[in-house]
Amino acid sequence: MPSKTPYVVFGYGSLIFKPPPNVVSQVPGFLKGYVRRFSQKSHDHRGTPENPGRVVTLIHKEDWDHFSASDAFPDEDVVWGESACIAYIINPLYESEVRDYLDYREKDGYTLETLDVYTIEDGMEKVVVHNCYVGRPHNPSFVGSEPLGDLADRIWRSVGPSGRNKDYLYQLAESVRRLAPASFDSHFFALEVRLASRFRLSTLLPLSMQDRVRELDDKNSNETDAQ
Repeated sequence: MPSKTPYVVFGYGSLIFKPPPNVVSQVPGFLKGYVRRFSQKSHDHRGTPENPGRVVTLIHKEDWDHFSASDAFPDEDVVWGESACIAYIINPLYESEVRDYLDYREKDGYTLETLDVYTIEDGMEKVVVHNCYVGRPHNPSFVGSEPLGDLADRIWRSVGPSGRNKDYLYQLAESVRRLAPASFDSHFFALEVRLASRFRLSTLLPLSMQDRVRELDDKNSNETDAQ
């Protein structure tokens, strides 16, 4: 039987550009006290067991502090801009089917949790509770923080049943830009420019973004060289 309360799923990764089935409506949302990082191995979608790719997960800021030695942006992106992520309201007639679909789709280390997600109504913040698949630090596919250069290399060469890992990054970064033009996800866009500059694909980035991202990327390169 469908639950009495709506089944709402919070999308912050591939669910943004590849929504679940049977969505009846959607609203923008954001979190406080979390970072979104490419810190989860992907053996089944954007990589293989022999060569796992990297996909995003949510990590509480306090937890991330224990893993962020290689993170170029340890204090950024704690609060996401409005509309940077999406909450999907599922048709209650198909709740069970959608749960099964998402449980299988997110099986590589993700668990379903309930998080306080914020939205804006009539100019005021409102807390709404959503279901969210999270790769917690104790799951076997969690890899923590990696140097951006190493991470970019991994994303560039990894391919899985769902496609190329770099396409996942490009689609997600572009989706975040489209949903929240005023937001700036340093981690995403620094990875994107790493791939673009290293492999001469700079035209993938809007001109308005390139200077800011290169500045951040240079910062990380200097810090990595000094280690």
